[in-house]
Amino acid sequence: MEENTIDLIMTYVTMYGFKIIGSLAIFFIGKWFVGIVTSLSIKVMEKSSLDETLTKFLSKVISGVLFVVVVLAALNNLGVDTTSFIAMFGAAGLAIGLAFKDTFSNIGAGVLLIFFKPFKVGDFISASGEKGSVEEINVFSTLLTTPDNKQIIIPNGGIVGGNITNFSAKSTRRVDFVFGIGYDDDLKLAKSILEEIVGEDERVLKDPASFVAVGELADSSVNFTVRVWTKSEDYWGVYFDTIEKVKLTFDEKGISIPYPQMDIHQDK
Repeated sequence: MEENTIDLIMTYVTMYGFKIIGSLAIFFIGKWFVGIVTSLSIKVMEKSSLDETLTKFLSKVISGVLFVVVVLAALNNLGVDTTSFIAMFGAAGLAIGLAFKDTFSNIGAGVLLIFFKPFKVGDFISASGEKGSVEEINVFSTLLTTPDNKQIIIPNGGIVGGNITNFSAKSTRRVDFVFGIGYDDDLKLAKSILEEIVGEDERVLKDPASFVAVGELADSSVNFTVRVWTKSEDYWGVYFDTIEKVKLTFDEKGISIPYPQMDIHQDK
């Protein structure tokens, strides 16, 4: 009786011992294989000039999926019915997907932003109702820094779902001005002054040519439309300097810049 029991124990130990050893071998060899495949995937993506953030994200997805496969293979070798585990993972995945649908939406949007690159780090953009310089793009959100040094974190889903204005996408930008003078002022003199101011600014490009013309006969003023082209990095400098130069020169030449007026007539 004792010999039969010992033989039975030895049989189970031998059988399950080999299975345990086999499963451990599958796990550790599979883990090593996952590392090799992940490294190769990273090298391939880097050679294809894929964005670094997207490369990291995809490598983690590949590593995670392969690791789950290795674990299931090791459990299956032990005789564990992995069908229930797969069903459990599927149900858990569905529940997690429903609970974090907005998060996964942001991840998907982040992948699109990184892949199609409507803007890059350093660009000044307007997106989701906010404006700022792009500080960071990750799979969940985009970080902007405003001109007054505030940080804005925008979920990627909100960016992809709306309009994106990239002010840095082009190397040049057009600066638009409207300058008003009084109806009694010398129109030709004012026009020549404006042409001279924009012509003397070295930051203003010669091609496309600058545009200066009377744009409107308004209620209280004759308005000039002035359009000049400059490099994108010079935009604000040209904008503010031109306004200041025009005001000082108009004052010097005796040309008024009227403000809205209203005449009130009172019956006697």
